[in-house]
Amino acid sequence: MTKTPSGLELNGAVDYHYERFPPKITDYQRLIKPISAAASALARYDQMLKGMHNSEILLAPLRSQEAVVSSRMEGTISTLDEVLRYEADQEGDEEHAEQRYRSEAVEVHLYSRAMHVAQSSIKDGAPISKWLLRSTHKMLLGFGRGASMSPGEFKTEQNYLADRIKRKVLFVPISPERLNDGLDSLFHFMENEDWEILIRTALVHLEFEAIHPFKDGNGRIGRMLIPLMLWRSGVISQPYFYMSGYLEQRRDEYVDRMREVSASDAWTDWIVFFLEALEAQANENLKKAEEIRDLYEKMKEQFRETLSSQWNISALDFVFTRPIFRNNVFTSKSGIPSATAHRFVRSLVEAGLLRTLSPASGRRPAMYSFEPLLALVRS
Repeated sequence: MTKTPSGLELNGAVDYHYERFPPKITDYQRLIKPISAAASALARYDQMLKGMHNSEILLAPLRSQEAVVSSRMEGTISTLDEVLRYEADQEGDEEHAEQRYRSEAVEVHLYSRAMHVAQSSIKDGAPISKWLLRSTHKMLLGFGRGASMSPGEFKTEQNYLADRIKRKVLFVPISPERLNDGLDSLFHFMENEDWEILIRTALVHLEFEAIHPFKDGNGRIGRMLIPLMLWRSGVISQPYFYMSGYLEQRRDEYVDRMREVSASDAWTDWIVFFLEALEAQANENLKKAEEIRDLYEKMKEQFRETLSSQWNISALDFVFTRPIFRNNVFTSKSGIPSATAHRFVRSLVEAGLLRTLSPASGRRPAMYSFEPLLALVRS
């Protein structure tokens, strides 16, 4: 029985598909309808975002939820509320905030931060490159368990995807000796506009996961690549498209489809699966975005009635951006005069729109949550 140095059984493991990327796709007929359906769903989702008051502000909580789900797929378990509380303390300059939260919450926060850094780099003109992946990875694994897994460095030893309970290797990624060639081929293909962009995105995601260039964090980085590619190519106008919900629900099929590519060249089956995932997730994201938009419109009236001020919309935009916050951040960063901001918080608590998570204590400001939005995003 062949085993890895760490004692995992290698018999029956699938090896990386050397010399077979990019593939030769011959049955394009199977892809016509899935491409059309996925493209239409993405277009509807993007059109809705373009019509929103401020898509970045209104979808901010969904970025955090994506970080929670994508991290959960890799075994990092936290909750949206826990992550948002940590972020509220971070923004409120709370000393030693990391020490009061589980490392899992901080790690999930770093996913959001790493994604934001990658988006900012691309917006400034940086290509999706080895440098971008390494800098994003360095941010992602900058704290907790990941800090010992060579953040920002490509692997130098063979890694494995394994069933840890059965102590059995499922997949052997590309070897460290072939890694640079594999990455060069991946990035060359990423820029090849002869391939339809949705098919290209499907294949880039799969190839990145098959190469598995880092010791840890590959799944999260690979899922980040999906919205980054769609955004950079113009398929979506904002980099807000989150796939982890669908992939988590169908995790076994997701993993099996990728393994079958290396095992039996089932490239078209993978592409069809990915396109169907894009369509389903675009429809789900559209539904959630519409619910957030409808809540925003409903809250505009309630904030107007409750606050009776020219600063109504400023307060509303703030709580949609930060559904959990410290009072000092509201008074200093909402753009609302300090005395008015303090009055707003009292009025919104009395109206049941804000909930007090922790009262003011000594020099520590009170923490509040905007429950109408959190209830929607949690669901």
